[in-house]
Amino acid sequence: MSTVVTARTGRSTGSRNSNRLREQGELPGVLYGLGKDPVNVNVTYTELRDALKGDAGLNTIFTLDVEGSSEEVIVKSIQRDPIKRTVTHADFMRVDDNTKVTITVPVVLVGKSEAVADAGAIIEQKMHQLKVLCNPYRIPNQIDADISSMTLDQRLALGDLDLGEGVTTKVSMNITVAAPVVPRGLKSDEEAGEEGEEGEEGTEAAGDAGGDDAEESSE
Repeated sequence: MSTVVTARTGRSTGSRNSNRLREQGELPGVLYGLGKDPVNVNVTYTELRDALKGDAGLNTIFTLDVEGSSEEVIVKSIQRDPIKRTVTHADFMRVDDNTKVTITVPVVLVGKSEAVADAGAIIEQKMHQLKVLCNPYRIPNQIDADISSMTLDQRLALGDLDLGEGVTTKVSMNITVAAPVVPRGLKSDEEAGEEGEEGEEGTEAAGDAGGDDAEESSE
């Protein structure tokens, strides 16, 4: 059974009225989707925040009780104050089992590459989230990117990941999700070591040549 959040209708629009609602702990929003007319609503912010505390976060499906009428919804988008970063508005989208939604989910690196770690390198994550299309009741909490088998000469592409059953994306499967990186300091040390080895080889070669010349002269 999904969490229920109570929504009230009939709020007046405009920034002054919206600010007054926020001061009272209410969050203005709009309910839309499934071919129905959009409805201006407001919910208690703390009630909505508690409903989104699960692993799915903003992608949580919950019940919006609108004046006694139950609507299964998902938070499609939120707006924040540019300075305070507090939530100022929310869009609630109606969902059902017959409709797919476009949603953004986090990409998380899992595992550890022994080959990369042993070489003193690190793995840099290039993609942190992905926009996908799927059934609203099958939205993955996250997309795992397993890096355990990566080597220094190998990158992890989107096509290497398992997005989950029925989950698709318009993003190119060739895009890089993670790649090994040799730290600058380590790379410089290695290059210096290689140059030193080349210098030693050159000295040895010069010594051998000088010895040959001396033997020939003594003859």
